[in-house]
Amino acid sequence: MQCPKQSDSSLVESALPDGPQGYCCPDCEGFWIPPEHYIDWQKTVSSPDAKLEIRILPSTVTVDFLPSTLDNRAALCPDCKHYLMRSRISLKKAAFYVERCPNCWGIWCDRGEWQILQFLGFHTHIEALFSSDWQAQLRELEQAERERQATVEKLGADLAQQVFDLAQQLETHPNGDFGVAYLMRRFDGE
Repeated sequence: MQCPKQSDSSLVESALPDGPQGYCCPDCEGFWIPPEHYIDWQKTVSSPDAKLEIRILPSTVTVDFLPSTLDNRAALCPDCKHYLMRSRISLKKAAFYVERCPNCWGIWCDRGEWQILQFLGFHTHIEALFSSDWQAQLRELEQAERERQATVEKLGADLAQQVFDLAQQLETHPNGDFGVAYLMRRFDGE
């Protein structure tokens, strides 16, 4: 079986730390996870009904990670030769692509990507990274984080925290909409 990123290199049997069995490229250090190996491993670490939850926004994570120089290279599945689909993971100082075969569902991780997926808690549900629902949820959370950061920059940390606390209280209060309407009238000059 040939490496999808370096076609002149053969993959060798290996296992990821705290992960599934698969095949490693001795040259680029990428890792191919056949779908059956991933599914078997996945059953041992997560419940079948569990869903991927974004506990940490990747775009807020600063890690000492440099994506592989081969990360942007198009690749063919080492098993069935289909082009691999890509899902972008944007970190604070870097971004990388996790790749998956649309035909056989095998997974390719370039050097170091599995460890980042583990850190983010995404490694147990990699298939979710390729769903439009997950992508939409991530965009929504990242937009909320940008809005939060802009509020802190404009108002300062203390006042911004008071605004966040008040918003939380109004959201959970049965008449919170009255408080929001009051504030809107105050700022509309009525």
